[in-house]
Amino acid sequence: MCGIVGYVGPRDAAPILLEGLRRLEYRGYDSAGIALLTDNGEVFIEKKAGKLTNLTEHLNGDAPAGRPGIGHTRWATHGRPNDTNAHPHADCTGKLALIHNGIIENYLEIKQRLSAEGHAFSSETDTEVLAHLIESKYTGDLVEAVRRALNDVRGAYAIGVMHTDHPDRIVGARMNVPLIVGLGDGEGFLASDVPAILEHTKNVVILHEGDIADVTPTGTRILALDGTEVQRDTTEIHWSIDAAEKGGFAHFTLKEIYEQPHAIQECLRGRVDGDGTVTLSELDELNDRLREIERVYVVGCGTASYAAHVAAYLIQGWVGIPATMQVGSEMRYSPPPIDRNTLVIGVSQSGETADTLAPLRLAQERGAAVIVVTNVVGSAITREADAVCYLQAGPEIAVASTKAFVTQVLVLQMIALHLAGLRGTMTVNRLRTFGRSLRSLPRLAAETLKLGPQVKKLARRFAGARDFIFIGRGVGFPIAMEGALKLKELSYVHAEGYAAGELKHGPIALLDPETPLLAIATQGETYEKVVSNVAEARARSAPVIAVATEGDDQIDRYADDVLYVPEVPEPISPVIAVLPLQLLAYEVAVARGTDVDQPRNLAKSVTVE
Repeated sequence: MCGIVGYVGPRDAAPILLEGLRRLEYRGYDSAGIALLTDNGEVFIEKKAGKLTNLTEHLNGDAPAGRPGIGHTRWATHGRPNDTNAHPHADCTGKLALIHNGIIENYLEIKQRLSAEGHAFSSETDTEVLAHLIESKYTGDLVEAVRRALNDVRGAYAIGVMHTDHPDRIVGARMNVPLIVGLGDGEGFLASDVPAILEHTKNVVILHEGDIADVTPTGTRILALDGTEVQRDTTEIHWSIDAAEKGGFAHFTLKEIYEQPHAIQECLRGRVDGDGTVTLSELDELNDRLREIERVYVVGCGTASYAAHVAAYLIQGWVGIPATMQVGSEMRYSPPPIDRNTLVIGVSQSGETADTLAPLRLAQERGAAVIVVTNVVGSAITREADAVCYLQAGPEIAVASTKAFVTQVLVLQMIALHLAGLRGTMTVNRLRTFGRSLRSLPRLAAETLKLGPQVKKLARRFAGARDFIFIGRGVGFPIAMEGALKLKELSYVHAEGYAAGELKHGPIALLDPETPLLAIATQGETYEKVVSNVAEARARSAPVIAVATEGDDQIDRYADDVLYVPEVPEPISPVIAVLPLQLLAYEVAVARGTDVDQPRNLAKSVTVE
């Protein structure tokens, strides 16, 4: 969740760290700090609560010259967001500095032991305990001290460590939290995500669980927790730093909303050909098992859970086997039946979501086939899988997911079609019809985004609403929930998504002239039922906004405002229907003056349970 950046090499570290932290601020923004080894051989630490600008304004360009260095943006877990609890943390000697993302679960027992040995602590954090633990193991070899200390801890971590005795190295390590090493020309980098270092190198090593990286200007040595050296592949990043910048848009969120036609195109590339044939070569080695599965669970958290919900509808309807969405944070504590005849599909944009990783590991232990859908090559989730389907959406910087959600739904739709084809539950002609519909989505998404000016006017009208209700049926239900989530995340307006038929079973009590209702009312099998539910809301004097299909000449009798979207087959419609909801959430947030790209209390990648 937090942002980590480290540098070792001939250049002054401070400008590199601060720029890297700027590109990582979406990961954590309760506080920020840097540590440098100054030219006089001392560790300089400066850290401030709040946004990164608090730190940069305090430094005012006067950070001392020095190298190596480590930097951090924090999303608070242990300890309040204040200057003292901000990272980096030092040991008793002041020679060692450490930054950390994750949670050390047994930090209290370690802290008690170290306190009895004479160590003094100044913060409330588990991170400072780890700094002192490494100090207690240090006898001149920093890498060995880190290794021995990490063998004493339980929990999740990505760390960066520096020491005055080792001016030509920084040490990184990870367990259940992302960390990469950047390989430069005569310099090395640590980062929790690629944008932090992409300006300096496109060659990265993605660390695996339990890896310890000894990063020096001349190269990187990687050890396992038992001390043995391990080899990791170098990955070349193919997107540019421009892809991680706003490109003239006011916010990353808006940029990523408007990148969706291109993201959809990239997601389809090589998977759907001109005649509509869907080919997922990533699943080829699993095909024999997929023909025999008897049940499917699609696992996700937050936005990914709503994409998973769409997938469960489609798999059950198209393939004819039981399929359900499972909330990742709940599945491992009350697991459904899982065996070799089960398929579990994990969905995570970052591929590092702890609440999704845990049930996938459980599924593997019980012999299930596991497919993962993610955007990040080499992420932790990919190492829990029998097959990986990448989103190919490009970097998503804003905390609230937009293009990742749309491409998650799209990949899951293709997986559902793949299963239907394998098992013969859909004719070739029908499969190709849906495939051709998928190929039309980039163009139709671009057309839908032309609703921007109309949505902006709506948003200004409803920006003062305290509550919103979203409804939908079938695959429109998870889109209603996603629309409500986006509005909550971005604008802090209370919003809830309901299955439209459930409106009359309780939530209708909330409707009044001050509570707008937004209905997913696109054409499909349940259209008339949704219209009836809209009429129920209208009878209670609630303002009604409908997302409806172009050419629908009935819906405006019931809705005060209609956002018309292009016609697509109902199972494919979520990719299009969600776009106006994203725009609405964005514009309401702008009208209310919230921090759109970095909503309060949220982080991009949730790597703790």
